Amino acid sequence: MNTLISTDELDARRSEADFIIFDASYYLPTETFDASALFLEGHIPGATFLDLDVVSDRSNPLPHMVPSADQFARTIAQFGVGNQSAVIVYDQRGIFSAARVWWLFKLFGHDRVWVLDGGLPKWRTEGRALETGTAKPKPARSFRTGFQRAMVRHRVDIERNLQTKDEIVLDARSNARFTGEAAEPRQGMRGGHVPGAISLPFSDVLRPDQTMHDPATLRTLFEARGVGSNAKPVTMCGSGVTGAVLTLALARAGLPIGALYDGSWAEWGGSTDTPVERTA
Repeated sequence: MNTLISTDELDARRSEADFIIFDASYYLPTETFDASALFLEGHIPGATFLDLDVVSDRSNPLPHMVPSADQFARTIAQFGVGNQSAVIVYDQRGIFSAARVWWLFKLFGHDRVWVLDGGLPKWRTEGRALETGTAKPKPARSFRTGFQRAMVRHRVDIERNLQTKDEIVLDARSNARFTGEAAEPRQGMRGGHVPGAISLPFSDVLRPDQTMHDPATLRTLFEARGVGSNAKPVTMCGSGVTGAVLTLALARAGLPIGALYDGSWAEWGGSTDTPVERTA
């Protein structure tokens, strides 16, 4: 399964006609950065800024939930993406929100998608070319989706799993948020985690330079949490963004990618009738 592309390969191939490059940066509500403004200040040549909310169901009160297939197809087609396009996604902080867009493309049946390993920080550190200002529009294309239902979970699925325990729920939030010791960045969220879930902060699958660990190291991390070649993992986080980093890491490790809980803690922790565990 396609996962990462190196800065070397992207730099060598970024001018190819079928390459579509997206800066899909996103910052948490408690952060003060403006991703679209930072894009204007400097981005990989040929890239287009893709706001997560643009490829989300805006009618849903939960943050950036999966859109309908029609909405996704119409939106990305307007960005010049066709079914033969090679889609490269990066973000400004390393590997963070880019993985969510990678997962969305996979969810809607597009396999020619990669995340830039190390993102814009690695690109900058290596002194590679940057552009400023707005992106040059690309001609609209036609895009057909093939929705992969098995790749997404909803609240009812997580509730059912509390009884069946068929799937292993991996929580990508920090361990302090997982235990309930640290406050959630969104108001109204309870602290803690889904009963039976296992903590694996998304930062653990990344090196200090924000590149992803090699497959063998990733397998060791997952296997230590009971996720082997026959496991059925479900990833989650605060709002379905960094959970996708774990999904990307599962793919890189050669393990089953399972599914992502779309509503994640924004839905579970924001409800008053869902069970929550807290640990010291």
